Amino acid sequence: MPANQNEATKVNPFIVNGKTVDIHITVHGSDWYYAVMSIMGTTMLIIMGMSLLRPRTHRIFHHILAAVALVAMIEHYSMASNLGWVPIDVEWQRSDRLVAGLNRQIWWVRYCSWFIIWPLLSLALCLTAVMPLANTIWTCFLSAVMAVMALVGAMVRTDYKWGYYGFWCACWFGLVFNLIVTARRHANALGRDVHLTFLASSSWILLLWMSYPVCWGISEGGNVISPDSEFIFYGILDCCLIPVSSFALLWGHRQIDPTRLGLYMRDYDDPLPWQGLAVYDEKTKPASEDVRRQLLATNGATSATTPTDPATSAAL
Repeated sequence: MPANQNEATKVNPFIVNGKTVDIHITVHGSDWYYAVMSIMGTTMLIIMGMSLLRPRTHRIFHHILAAVALVAMIEHYSMASNLGWVPIDVEWQRSDRLVAGLNRQIWWVRYCSWFIIWPLLSLALCLTAVMPLANTIWTCFLSAVMAVMALVGAMVRTDYKWGYYGFWCACWFGLVFNLIVTARRHANALGRDVHLTFLASSSWILLLWMSYPVCWGISEGGNVISPDSEFIFYGILDCCLIPVSSFALLWGHRQIDPTRLGLYMRDYDDPLPWQGLAVYDEKTKPASEDVRRQLLATNGATSATTPTDPATSAAL
C-alpha cells in the first residue's frame, strides 16, 4: 500500500454514535477537499503577506479576509478527514446506487464555518460602503441566519425542512436589498473607486450566495447528487467565494485610504489624543481643568491676546 494514500475514511469510519451512514463520501471526495483546504491555507498566507506591504493602520480588510480563509481551511480539513458530520434520514430514497440508502452524511461543521465566514464577508462589504452601524448589524445578522437556516433544514428528515429553506432564501433577498439598494447609495457618495469596488464585490458575493441554496437543494435537501458531487459543487463555490472575492476586494482597496471610510486605526507610536494637556494633582485640579478645556477649545494653540488669570498661569 502506498505510504501517501489517503486513509482518512478508514481512520475515521462512517459511524457516529454507533450509527452507520449509508450515503457517504469516498476517498475521491476526501482528496478534493484536502486540495480545497490547501487553497484556503495558501490564500490566508498570501493575504497576510500582502498585509505586510501596507501600513499597520491600513490592514483591517486583510485581517478580516485572512480570518475568513483560516476558518474555511479548518472547515475543509475537518470534512476531508471525514469528521464533523451526523447521519440524517433522507426524505426521498433514490434508486441510484450513488444515493441509495436510508440516511446521508450531513456536515454540521460546514454550517458552523458559514456562520462565521458569511457575516465576516458582509462586514467587509459594509465597511467598504461605510454603512451605518444599524444597517451593518442587520446585514451581518441576515448572513448568520442564512447559515443557521441551512443547518436546521439539513437536520430535518421530513418535508418541513423546506420551510427553513424558504427562510434562508428570504434572508438572501433581504441581503440583496440591504447591499444593492441601501449600501450602494452610501458607497456611491464616497467616489467612483469606492462605488465600483463595492458594487463588483457585493454583486459577485450575492450571486454565489444565491448558488449555495441550489447545491443544498439537490444534495442535503433532495438527495439527488452523491456526497462526492456535493463536495465538488460546494468546493467550487467556496473557491469562488473566498479566494476570488478576497483578492478582488483587496485589489479594489489598494488605492483607497481607510481614513476615507472612517477606518483610521491608531498605530502604537502615534501620539495619544490627550498628550500635551496639563497634568494636575488635587491641589491644582480646578485651575488645571480650566486649562484643559481651554486647550481643547483652541486645539492646543495659545494666543498672546488671550488673557490668563493667575490661577491658570500657576497651573501651567
